[in-house]
Amino acid sequence: MTNFIQTAVSRTIENAVKDHSIPAEAPWSGLVRKGQTIRIEDSYGRQAIDTLFYRADNFAERYSNQDTMRMQSGAYVGIGTRIMSNEGNVMLTMTGDSCGRHDTSAGACSCESNTVRFGQATKYLHACRDNFLVEVTTHGMSKRDIVPNINFFMNVPIKPNGEMTIVDGISLPGDYVELVAEMDVLCVISNCPQINNPCNGFDPTPIRVLIWDAEV
Repeated sequence: MTNFIQTAVSRTIENAVKDHSIPAEAPWSGLVRKGQTIRIEDSYGRQAIDTLFYRADNFAERYSNQDTMRMQSGAYVGIGTRIMSNEGNVMLTMTGDSCGRHDTSAGACSCESNTVRFGQATKYLHACRDNFLVEVTTHGMSKRDIVPNINFFMNVPIKPNGEMTIVDGISLPGDYVELVAEMDVLCVISNCPQINNPCNGFDPTPIRVLIWDAEV
C-alpha cells in the first residue's frame, strides 16, 4: 500500500542546501542539522538503500532498530515513524513516503553472509558492510560502530510465524522518503551492491539525496 504525503510546494531541487547523486554500489555520509529535511530518492526504482544514523556530536548514540520497532509497535518504518536511538531519543521523524515498504530487520549484506547464502564464488563481491566500514572510518569509527540498519525500499515480508525473506522491490523510479531531523545527525548510506538476491532487481543503480533547511 502506498503512503504518500505531498512535498511542500516551497521545497524544490533548486532551493535544496545539498544535492548528492550516489553512484550504484557506493557509500556516502553527510550531516543533517536539527530541523532540516532529508530526502532519500530511489532514482531508478527497486534499489535497496541501507542507512544508518548517528548523533552528530556523540557517535556512541546511534540508530536502534529494536527501539524504533518497539516504539511504534510495528516491524516496518513509514510515515510517522520516529527513528529512535539506543539512548531512547528521537533522532528523526519520517514525514514522507511514496513507496510504503521499508525494512529494518534484515540488516546489511556482507562478504561473509553472501558466502554462506550464495556460495564461495560470491565471497569477494562488494557488500554493504564494506561500504559502511569505509564510510564510518572517515569519521573516526570502526566496524564495532556498525549496527543493524534501515533498508529503505527493501521488500521483506514477515510471516505470522516470524519467517522472513527478501523479495522483489515495489519502489518505482523517483520514489522517495523524507525525514525531519530532531537532532543533528550523521547519515551514513550504503547504496546496496547486492546482485545475488532481488533487493536491487539484480541491477544496482544510482540514488539521490537532498537536504533542505527547516524554513523551506
